[in-house]
Amino acid sequence: QVQLVESGGGLVQAGESLLLSCKASEPIDNFVFMNWYRQAPGKQRELVAVIARGGATTYADSVRGRFMISRNNAENTVALQMNDLKSQDTAVYYCNVRDKVARDFWGHGTQVTVSS
Repeated sequence: QVQLVESGGGLVQAGESLLLSCKASEPIDNFVFMNWYRQAPGKQRELVAVIARGGATTYADSVRGRFMISRNNAENTVALQMNDLKSQDTAVYYCNVRDKVARDFWGHGTQVTVSS
């Protein structure tokens, strides 16, 4: 069972930045995709950013140009740099990985609150 632990959430003002980190319990090279999702109160969970094993990245339209996903194989981490935060970015952010046999694993989430 893969364990994922997110960190870095908090309360910030609009326009500020946060860096989220997700540490995996095994080498991230085992995963085909490493993703960040978020879920705002009363809304469905949505995909925010994806980084594939080969390094290709994809972003939701709402965060493209402000957020950047990256991975560090040596530390078994995936990060989400969030800049120019807006109130609509307020949500619980979840780390998700998919392995080579299409199993999904989730972290417990970290709260990001952006005050305007």
